[in-house]
Amino acid sequence: MNLLMAELGVDYTIARLRIKDNDQQKFLANIGFIEGAVLSVVSETMGNLIVKIKGSRVAIGKDIARRIDVTVIGG
Repeated sequence: MNLLMAELGVDYTIARLRIKDNDQQKFLANIGFIEGAVLSVVSETMGNLIVKIKGSRVAIGKDIARRIDVTVIGG
């Protein structure tokens, strides 16, 4: 499932990033969005997300969140 479908407060692992732009991939990697990273959605407003990853909170637009595939930890 993609990150837009994630429930609030549940821990997920990033399974795949479906982003073709190399600059965007590098930016996301620099803030912790790499395959295998653990994250959780803190809040959602009109599809835009606040995500907790590696101890930081990061705002992600719905266009990017749609391209990040996640799986539930232990599920």
